Amino acid sequence: MPKMKSHSGTSKRFKVTGTGKLMRQQTGRNHLLEHKSSRVTRRLEGKEVVAKADVPRIKKMLGI
Repeated sequence: MPKMKSHSGTSKRFKVTGTGKLMRQQTGRNHLLEHKSSRVTRRLEGKEVVAKADVPRIKKMLGI
């Protein structure tokens, strides 16, 4: 049986930390930033931990 390929889109969107947690970017910081306030765009900086319910599905897509 051939190996399962990891989902390339998922591998671009999620990173695994050293302790095994999955990190993601926050939504709403990609485009249409002109009408969003500076306070909102600053709040959306940084990474967020993936919800516990989504972890098994994402790990399967990453091939972990």
